Amino acid sequence: MVENPKQLNTEALAYMGDAVFEQYIREKLLSGGLVRVKNIHKEATKYVKASAQAKAIKTMMAVGTGREPVPELSEDEQRLVKRARNHRFSSKAKNADPVTYKWATAFEALVGYLFLAGENKRLAQIMERAVEITDG
Repeated sequence: MVENPKQLNTEALAYMGDAVFEQYIREKLLSGGLVRVKNIHKEATKYVKASAQAKAIKTMMAVGTGREPVPELSEDEQRLVKRARNHRFSSKAKNADPVTYKWATAFEALVGYLFLAGENKRLAQIMERAVEITDG
């Protein structure tokens, strides 16, 4: 466990969050009965691609709702997401436009932060909610 994950840059948090969310999705699919790697990979991609992660975090932030936003995230979580979204990244998206990539990276940074902070209950809530949003 990292002593103070708030001090890590958002790119490092996103790096960890990417791995944590990928593992969560793989475990979820395996426990749901998928056992063929080809099928697991195809289904996992639905959740871990940038557009799905961007949609999830934007929904949780109540962005683009056209109504009075009621974010699902705490003020601290919102600040982290905004900081991560606005960070200038050294890497570029392979399969997403820059705006979608920034939102997806912000989602991953939140997941990474919650994991490294040991906030396992909140981490589970965020990841479960992301799956719900992706499933529609």
